[in-house]
Amino acid sequence: MSWTSTERYRIRPAPGGLALVQELLNTRAIAPYGEDVLADGDSGDRWLRDVTAAWAEEQGWPGPAGEPRAVDLERVRALRERLAALVTGEAEPVRAPTDVSLRPGLDEEGRVALVPVGGPGEWLEAAVWAQVLLAQADGTWQRLKLCREPACRSAFYDRSRNNSGVWHDVRRCGNAANLRASRARRKQQAAEAPAGE
Repeated sequence: MSWTSTERYRIRPAPGGLALVQELLNTRAIAPYGEDVLADGDSGDRWLRDVTAAWAEEQGWPGPAGEPRAVDLERVRALRERLAALVTGEAEPVRAPTDVSLRPGLDEEGRVALVPVGGPGEWLEAAVWAQVLLAQADGTWQRLKLCREPACRSAFYDRSRNNSGVWHDVRRCGNAANLRASRARRKQQAAEAPAGE
């Protein structure tokens, strides 16, 4: 499956269903990689239609009912923000349940699957929450991160052995952060140095 929003950052997709979550997070605009995919109706509708059709086909599920509408894109943008807060650990508890529908199904191996239903926005939201739940249950959720570089914040799957990755690209984002830290240390040292030295 092609994950166009994630691939534009030159990031390997996360394994399994976390790739769907990562793809949604990576629809945000980050210079110089590209614009917000969900910012306008044309690109947002196209992305929503393509990603739901591809995910449904890959999973062997029926796709969403109907075509994307403006309310679907609003729903997906709100979901993207909630997911970003969840990934960074800044999400507020939600006492009222999200209005999505999942129905139990069986795959070819006889395993239970949570199958999303509804219009495109609801369908995607249901599919994404199901994948978050499964990733939390299997222990892979904590490996989905947002790049620590403030100008980036792309979603990546930390494949490091000890789960210590903080940048989606060490050379690009890591070097920028290290350069800023080095400049700040030199500036601090210069400010603390006695006059005349």
